[in-house]
Amino acid sequence: MPEPDRIIRLRAVLARTGLSRSTMYRKIAEGTFPAQLKISVNGAGWRESDINQWVADPVSWHTSAGRNRND
Repeated sequence: MPEPDRIIRLRAVLARTGLSRSTMYRKIAEGTFPAQLKISVNGAGWRESDINQWVADPVSWHTSAGRNRND
């Protein structure tokens, strides 16, 4: 059975990608970075697999290449 996808928080995403917070949110708005998932009333996170996919090939990553937000 495959291991479930982990949800990682903002600090881990920024450390893994090397992006600044403002650049990351701009890229989300442009559709060139994975969008965050709401995990609680005041919390959000990202699927680790989406971030790994973006890190592997950031130039060709686009929202249509990633998962739907409702997956």
